[in-house]
Amino acid sequence: MDLAPSSSEDPQGSDNGSNAENKVDPDTQAQEYIDRILSSAQPSHKAQCPPPESLSVGPRAQASEHRSPLKLKKSPASNDVTSGLLALPLELILEICSYLEARFLQKVLPLVCRTLRDIVQDPVTWRIRFQKRISRCNPVVEEDFDWPAACMELEEHLRHWACDGRRTEYFSLANGHFSSINSVLLLQGGALCVSGSLDRNVDLWDLRELGQSPDKVLVKALGTERNGTHKGWVWSLASRDNKVCSGSWDSTVKLWDIEANGQQFGEISGKAPVLCLSYLPDILVTGTYDKKVTVYDLRASHAPLKSCKLHSSAVLSLVADEHFIISGSKDQTLVVFDRRANSVLQRLQ
Repeated sequence: MDLAPSSSEDPQGSDNGSNAENKVDPDTQAQEYIDRILSSAQPSHKAQCPPPESLSVGPRAQASEHRSPLKLKKSPASNDVTSGLLALPLELILEICSYLEARFLQKVLPLVCRTLRDIVQDPVTWRIRFQKRISRCNPVVEEDFDWPAACMELEEHLRHWACDGRRTEYFSLANGHFSSINSVLLLQGGALCVSGSLDRNVDLWDLRELGQSPDKVLVKALGTERNGTHKGWVWSLASRDNKVCSGSWDSTVKLWDIEANGQQFGEISGKAPVLCLSYLPDILVTGTYDKKVTVYDLRASHAPLKSCKLHSSAVLSLVADEHFIISGSKDQTLVVFDRRANSVLQRLQ
């Protein structure tokens, strides 16, 4: 029998043929390795690194990829989101959030997932956070109070004034008044400022010039009086829009138009020093040293609409809106006056 190989066979003979029979398919080898790893309860240290064949890139690697159970196995956390951070109790999630800034929580967390968005949008979350920041009971507020905004403003305020205020930028304005300043008022969103002093002047300041042109910060002293804006100590200030009123120990209230370069457009003469003011769109309310609360209508004449002796001592502070006038006095009482009923609603000691 002629055992010589034909011209189409391997010229190296039968030894090469036996090697071809023993050659292992890389796909099969990779599959066997994967099966061995999965079936081993405690894989050896060497088995932690995949063989070179499994790292190859090409058609064979793609063919083995769809057969490999490791490629189809997913982390439990990808199927069940409650196995991670969201599996924690709500109290712990809120505690973690307490280390993040309120503005960051409000802007970023709602974009992470629906659960965190619901937590951030819950007003109770912010009420709890606010209470922890102030370390006492929350103040009495309206039903639609914006708790997230309150938290952001409070935390930014506390951050600015931390470490004895060393983080704040401040300026000292020493060239305006030569005596004690009793009242300060911001206008136009903090662009302008008016101040009243024992030197009888009401000064107008342009705070936009701070740090830029110090000589332009003090705009002027209001009024045309030779010795000051008033003839007595300036004790109180109030504003509405760009109108400012100043109350003095000379028993007058003067009205100033800031848009008209601080020109005076009115004056009210009383019988006692004006210690506090409240300026509303329809009325001006004054609290005076003679224990009275007086209401003026600036749209008509400057004659008082109503004057009531609500206290047994000087009226030191008051606030008013369209429904109530609340006044505080040196006699340690707080009186709530109902404008609609034109009578005292309550007196608190």
